[in-house]
Amino acid sequence: MNMSCFSAPRRGFSLVELVSVLVVVASVGALLGPSVGRMRGQMRGMSSEGNLHAIGVGSAMYGLDNADRVFSYTWRAGEEHIDLSTGNIRISSSDQAAASRQAQNILHRATGRLSGQFSILNPSSRLMHRRYSHLVLADYMGNVGDSMWADPADNKQLAWQLAPTFFDIMPYGDGPPEDFGYDEDFSWSNRSIVQLWPFGSSYQVVPHAWMSDFGDSYAPVSFTPHLFTSNGQPHLGDRYLNEVAFPSGKVLMFEEFDRERVGDPYFAYDYTTVAKLMFDGSINTMRSDDARSSVSPSNYQNGSRFRWEQRYLPLDTFPVPIGGLGDSTELDMRYRWTLGGLSGIDYVRALSPARNR
Repeated sequence: MNMSCFSAPRRGFSLVELVSVLVVVASVGALLGPSVGRMRGQMRGMSSEGNLHAIGVGSAMYGLDNADRVFSYTWRAGEEHIDLSTGNIRISSSDQAAASRQAQNILHRATGRLSGQFSILNPSSRLMHRRYSHLVLADYMGNVGDSMWADPADNKQLAWQLAPTFFDIMPYGDGPPEDFGYDEDFSWSNRSIVQLWPFGSSYQVVPHAWMSDFGDSYAPVSFTPHLFTSNGQPHLGDRYLNEVAFPSGKVLMFEEFDRERVGDPYFAYDYTTVAKLMFDGSINTMRSDDARSSVSPSNYQNGSRFRWEQRYLPLDTFPVPIGGLGDSTELDMRYRWTLGGLSGIDYVRALSPARNR
């Protein structure tokens, strides 16, 4: 007899069993969710540290090829340089103006945008050293606009890199924000400034890497952390690696925001542990309040040692202060403004190799 015709009927899941499975899956997901989030944050943090390590290698190579100089703009006032967009020879009246033309030259060569609707304009109204010193090193390394210059958790910087001519998504690209508490300098809306954001970086260069420690230099201003003011006639660039007295204790570049924490807090909050590239090439992830307090150059040149504090004021599209827009909390700017400049020290404990990672 053929028994195949008497095989047992196939049985599916009952509703109760299906609900039970879904409950188990949801419970496991709830348990693993925070762990997965932490792991993702740790991986991004490690990737960001890897970016800074690669930048440190490039910085050391730049020094070897350029008489031990710290990377910075090299065009000078009074020199003749060719404007690639017109073919005309230009002579800059100051080091700041020369740096703007050098930045334009770098971006012209990197993008080919010499004319037309999306041509790279001369950002003459800004101190290019403040936020774009890295362009000189990126030009040397051949990776202007590369994702290496963005923290993997900096989704906006990565988006700007992917759409470098979609100006509306960039800070002040569609005009000043209406909400109170953002930086209200309307010059941020200038096309020559907006077009720079895709070539920016999540990592900031400390001012003393491109200006003198004493005498004529730049200093912070009280109303915004995004602009500096000049004292006298600063001579920019021409800093040398051998001027750094404590390479393992002195910050060269740092993450502007601690993007591995909730709220992406600004680096100057005491509890942040942003990754910092030290002058010896090591990566420091100590807390910001482990660093020595900051001092404005305009103060210590006059004999004062008062630390420099100011509130964090966001730019349009930037993370808001921890206390919300309009937060007036005064923050110590730490390693951005080091007493003594390159001859000073930011992290005393970082001088011990066991404390540096």
